[in-house]
Amino acid sequence: MVVKNGFNATGKQMYRCNECGRQFVLIPEKGPISDEKKELIDHLLLERISLAGIARVVGVSEAWSQKYVNEKYAKLLEFILAIVASSPHAPYGIPCPPSIVNAR
Repeated sequence: MVVKNGFNATGKQMYRCNECGRQFVLIPEKGPISDEKKELIDHLLLERISLAGIARVVGVSEAWSQKYVNEKYAKLLEFILAIVASSPHAPYGIPCPPSIVNAR
């Protein structure tokens, strides 16, 4: 069962689900970020544009863009650590360049 639960900062009616406790607005002004926008953000990050500039151009909040970038870098770090851990030529956690490995 859904009941009214006050108003948000922009004056929209808030609702709350009695079963799960989730709060929401029936018709939100903003929706999920599309994959096209995420790809554009990825390309703009490679161009070394500031995060505030990217958020302004793409039309997302700076807080969301910072969270998105942090998640991207965390996944990248996990990927790199998995590669380093599986490499037999990296005893100290530093991968050896192929030229050094082939010279041995």
